[in-house]
Amino acid sequence: MPAVPNRENRRRTRSLPQSGQASAVSTPPDVMGRRCSNGCSQARQRYSYVAMCLTVRPGDDTPQPPAGPLAGSVGRMQTRAFGAGGLEVPVIGLGTWSTFDLPPGEDDLAREVVDAAFDAGTRFVDSSPMYGRAEEVLGRALGAWRDEAIVATKIWTPGAGGARKQKRGRAQFDAQLRWYGGRVDVLQVHNLVAWREHLDWMEPERNAGRIGMLGATHWRPGAFGELAEVMRTGRIGCVQVPWNPLEREAEREILPLAADLGLGVIAMRPFGEGGLLRRAPGPDELAATGCASWPEALLRWCLSDPRIHVPIPATREGDHARANAAAGDGRILDADQRAAVERLASRR
Repeated sequence: MPAVPNRENRRRTRSLPQSGQASAVSTPPDVMGRRCSNGCSQARQRYSYVAMCLTVRPGDDTPQPPAGPLAGSVGRMQTRAFGAGGLEVPVIGLGTWSTFDLPPGEDDLAREVVDAAFDAGTRFVDSSPMYGRAEEVLGRALGAWRDEAIVATKIWTPGAGGARKQKRGRAQFDAQLRWYGGRVDVLQVHNLVAWREHLDWMEPERNAGRIGMLGATHWRPGAFGELAEVMRTGRIGCVQVPWNPLEREAEREILPLAADLGLGVIAMRPFGEGGLLRRAPGPDELAATGCASWPEALLRWCLSDPRIHVPIPATREGDHARANAAAGDGRILDADQRAAVERLASRR
């Protein structure tokens, strides 16, 4: 893979660490695709480092994080195996909901956020046609980072009927191909709208290499039964659901099922769409979490469940993107610290 320039057009040079050594990571060569058991084709796998270790406590079938820094942490940002498909992702992503729907002429704001996040190790980005201009803005903001990025976006066709849904979805996909250099790494059916019809045309596009992995999303727990149905079809490689201390319904069925099926899990709303940030705990309260800031505590709480592979906090501030990425260094909260985060979140 050619070197990727940053904003100052400096050459980015990185090297893989020796066994047992953690150091600044380089972008590895592309690993040409392989097909996973659930049919996801990784046309260009870019992050193939090491898989995360999971442990299980006796009498408990919920995976527990190992104590201390995790195997699989490399340099500043840990990576996790994104399901069973062979793709690995840095554990802090970047969402674009409500933050990248910028008016023409303000794209530089998004570029600053992307540069800050990617300089800090983020590689996974998520968007949707539902988010206004966010997809297009993200495409321009990625710039030279595109070859290192794992771009996840969605097909969103509310209101259209029958064949119109497929036609509208294909039109969205055509635009995505233009914005993201001819491929989408993870294409999801947004909120399960017409998922059967869309997967029918998305699967051939995946097989042709224009899509790396298929997925499905929903924000509402009442729809998780249908989401589980889609998961069991074997047609998708990942799901996206809410996950934060106040939205934990996914742990009843979706997270165990995803682990059983080897599906990747993207965590939307790690900050509760900002609601959890409005009244941040003070330093004395935060001490019990072992974290320096409330956003850090929420992200570390999120990643303390190893079935979660990548949360996608959204921001318009480069400094916030950089701080969010720092929470992906592999340090996992212990049981007391997780309980402290849950206790503080319940008071927000």
